[in-house]
Amino acid sequence: MLEQVLELLEQEPVIAAVKDDEGLRGCLAHGGHVTFVLYGSVTTAAQIVRTLKESGRTVFLDVDLVEGLSAREAAVDFVAQEVRPDGVISTKAALVRRAKAKGLLTVYRTFMIDSMALSALLRADALASADFVETLPGTMPKIIRTVRQRTHRPLIASGLITDKEDVISALSAGACAVSTTNPDVWRL
Repeated sequence: MLEQVLELLEQEPVIAAVKDDEGLRGCLAHGGHVTFVLYGSVTTAAQIVRTLKESGRTVFLDVDLVEGLSAREAAVDFVAQEVRPDGVISTKAALVRRAKAKGLLTVYRTFMIDSMALSALLRADALASADFVETLPGTMPKIIRTVRQRTHRPLIASGLITDKEDVISALSAGACAVSTTNPDVWRL
């Protein structure tokens, strides 16, 4: 499945990230292969994911942002069994490991706020289970290049991606894709 997602991202490297129902409607009106779901609750996440999958998308769910879930492995078990996304996004190494063990694709999300965050990422045991590394903000070509070279994982640049220049810069620095909630960028 990882190879299929990489092929989809090669064809269309902008990932629509939806953070509310309005974004979901906009995403469904827009083409696209891969979607990041950054909202929902234990009562709505399954329907959100199902709606996107029925439209032919590969769907990753950020389990850290689903209301009503705890940061425990049981939350990933619930998501795998009841919500059924193609993949999981998390900032928590244990959740990334559990998702991988459950057969889901995994995105290890990290916020690059300083050199300590970069060092922590490079030491993170989540990298062993991560199919992708997602760095935020995604507008730092030098950091994108460094993370990509040192983690040997496909990298997704996210956060503050606002225009074509940001997309080109991130992709040129080595990102395989960008993720953004900005519908104008989805249409590039």
